Amino acid sequence: MFLRSDHGSDQAGGTATLSFGRAIMPLAEPRTIDRLRDAIARIDWAPDLGSQIGSLDWWRGAATCAALCTATWMLAPGFDTSIMGGVPAALDGTAWDEARAQSIAPLAWGADTGHHMAANDLVVPLAERPERPIIELAATLGQGDNFTRVVQRAGVSEGDASTAAKLIQGAVVLGDIKPGTQIDMTLGRRANRNVARPLEALSFRARFDLNLTLSRAGGTLKLLRQPIAIDHTPARFQGLAGRSLYRSARAAGVPAKIVEAYIKAMATRLSVGRDVGAGDTFDIVMEQARAATGEVQLGSLMFAGLDQGRKKVQLVKWEDGQWYEASGQTERKGMMGLPVAGHITSTFGLRRHPILGFTRMHKGLDIGAPWGSPIHAAMAGIVQFAGRSSGYGNFVKLAHGGGIGTGYGHMSRIAVRPGTRVAAGQIIGYVGSTGMSTGPHLHWEVWKNGVAVNPRSMSFSSMAQLSGQALRAFKARVATLLAVKPGAH
Repeated sequence: MFLRSDHGSDQAGGTATLSFGRAIMPLAEPRTIDRLRDAIARIDWAPDLGSQIGSLDWWRGAATCAALCTATWMLAPGFDTSIMGGVPAALDGTAWDEARAQSIAPLAWGADTGHHMAANDLVVPLAERPERPIIELAATLGQGDNFTRVVQRAGVSEGDASTAAKLIQGAVVLGDIKPGTQIDMTLGRRANRNVARPLEALSFRARFDLNLTLSRAGGTLKLLRQPIAIDHTPARFQGLAGRSLYRSARAAGVPAKIVEAYIKAMATRLSVGRDVGAGDTFDIVMEQARAATGEVQLGSLMFAGLDQGRKKVQLVKWEDGQWYEASGQTERKGMMGLPVAGHITSTFGLRRHPILGFTRMHKGLDIGAPWGSPIHAAMAGIVQFAGRSSGYGNFVKLAHGGGIGTGYGHMSRIAVRPGTRVAAGQIIGYVGSTGMSTGPHLHWEVWKNGVAVNPRSMSFSSMAQLSGQALRAFKARVATLLAVKPGAH
């Protein structure tokens, strides 16, 4: 038996293993060479030269880098010294066939390993590459392009292209085919390489509601019309105006252009920024065409409504381009803008006439503009006169209702006829210098109850009321638009 103290007190809880019969040997003192090796091993000979710049380790790394570069330069053979290299012997016989079988060429020809697909002396190259029996391709009609030229560029012969154009012309006007239309074609086998491939089939979307297909049967091309069912139910959107009428309508899915048209229509009846509250409900109905194939075309704004609780604004766009209230009445207020893009060269009032040489009343505005610039109607109205009128030259007079009339003189060319209705902004002629004129300009007059007034100082407010058959047709449209269910789009 022995006591724990007999073996020292450094055994942890008596659980350490004790060694019997072996003396404890002291460790040998390390040699100088060993200490040197340990010191060298602890040195970082390739430190990061981008960090700790200027430290002892950085300078040691810089010295190491410089020493390695110097050693490389001293041991290099130089640019004028050739280095001999071994050249393998050329392969021949079986070795060549084996190496060729493992090259990239057999893999390109479709082999899985290449060995059994390699060409040998029994393979005879073809005199010419055989052609595909048919070619399927697509061409796109570009802006200002011609249908016949498009199919000819695709490889169709002039005769087939002309025949196809004549057949298609019987279904749609070639000039009405929209740019960007994709034309799918199939070209057949040709007798030799010196002739164009025959047109076997051709198909494209001629209109939103019509597909056209040409196919060859019995040696001749035949046209097949494939009408597409179109649903013209308008799209209706409703929602709260919120903090921003524009953003709320856009969030409801209304296209940006339609929202802009809606706000412009509303602006003719109220102040959109001041009078529209967050709790007001907007009501928008727009044209929509939905094809059975899934495509959708959106049109213009048809109905603009705003429910403010105590008051409702309901505007419907009628055939004359004007916005009418649901009752069939319309009102237009505002200032007249210049009917042509130019600058005023002579104002309304007394002036010395540039040709006659004496002072007299100038009953309108002279607006200088380049020859041929388009002249637009200041307001919607009816053409009362269009023709030659003494000193006015080529002259057009419009009646707008409410006792308001406008006149446009010195035109180079007239673009309207007497008795026709014109919309606001419609082109009615072009700037010229006919009649008593010293240069190309527009003479513009405005009359109120037959008296000439200054166009720049005149505000107008005109009322129009539909009646008779027009009012009944208008009421029917209003009922149809209000019957559209929101979300029907």
